[in-house]
Amino acid sequence: MCGRYTFISPVPVIEERFDATFTEPIPANYNAAPSQRLPIITNTEPGRIQLLQWGLLPAWVKDVKAAPKPINARAETLPEKPSFRQLLQRRRCLVLADSFYEWQQTAAKGKGSKTPHRILLRDEQPFAFAGLWDEWADRSTGEVIPTFTIITTEPNDLMAKLHNRMPVILPGREAELAWLDDRAAAHQELLVPYATEAMKEYAITPLVNSPANNSAAVLEPAA
Repeated sequence: MCGRYTFISPVPVIEERFDATFTEPIPANYNAAPSQRLPIITNTEPGRIQLLQWGLLPAWVKDVKAAPKPINARAETLPEKPSFRQLLQRRRCLVLADSFYEWQQTAAKGKGSKTPHRILLRDEQPFAFAGLWDEWADRSTGEVIPTFTIITTEPNDLMAKLHNRMPVILPGREAELAWLDDRAAAHQELLVPYATEAMKEYAITPLVNSPANNSAAVLEPAA
């Protein structure tokens, strides 16, 4: 799964990398967490970087409080689940990031103990997770809440040592544009593990365990 990540690259770098412009200012986020508003690019407005809430709230939901708001969606079952199938066809997005976190079970430290790891590209450049998005409208107030979820797939060799899933990282600009393109016929084929040799990881401080800790300190290697 993917339950925490970073967005710390400078705005000019992001805008040039993705050929899109921010719709509003956003500070660096060292500990992006569910329910936060985070930067994405939708297939309907590929030239704009918008802030959407992490945790999918589909348009058809009636009881917001009872809705599960998934932060991840399994690539293998997207075509099968009604809640995701239509979004795969018409509401895809790029979730902008530059690293993410995963927790590894640490037997040596006792049952239930986990060590956080930071995973990033070997060249340390920003990238995009494949995501789905939707808009939920409150009929009583007219408020519209746009949300998103990150798609996960089977782990590559690097990630398999940490977890049995990994987020789908689209491998470069061509794949990103194909994911956003409504005319493309093979979106599902893009949802594969990223190349192991193009990634790296290291154990980090437990500070990342709390979303309240949002500074460069969470990136420090474990002692």
